Amino acid sequence: MLARPRDFEALQERGAIRSNALLAARTLRTENGITRFGLATGRTLGSAVVRNRVRRRLREAIRSMLPSLRPGWDVLLIARPAILGADHQAVMQALRRLLAKGGVLDEEVR
Repeated sequence: MLARPRDFEALQERGAIRSNALLAARTLRTENGITRFGLATGRTLGSAVVRNRVRRRLREAIRSMLPSLRPGWDVLLIARPAILGADHQAVMQALRRLLAKGGVLDEEVR
């Protein structure tokens, strides 16, 4: 997971952004041999309980895609308010589409 402020700053400055109704994703190619994720859940989503639930859902979606991820990327996922009403399948589809468009996922865009 991304943790250092300078990693987030690099994504903000140089990262490519793609978005849909549920999520926005900033992606940046790195020299690391691993793909790292950061999650942003703003207060517009609701209380801390709601934001933590969204983060847990996103981490689970990322875990299920680990075998398909290409190494060497930093990704910041920004949750949008529409994610609150979305089911697991919709979140998975939105995330898969964003990662595929960004080149992070080995699958083709559907």
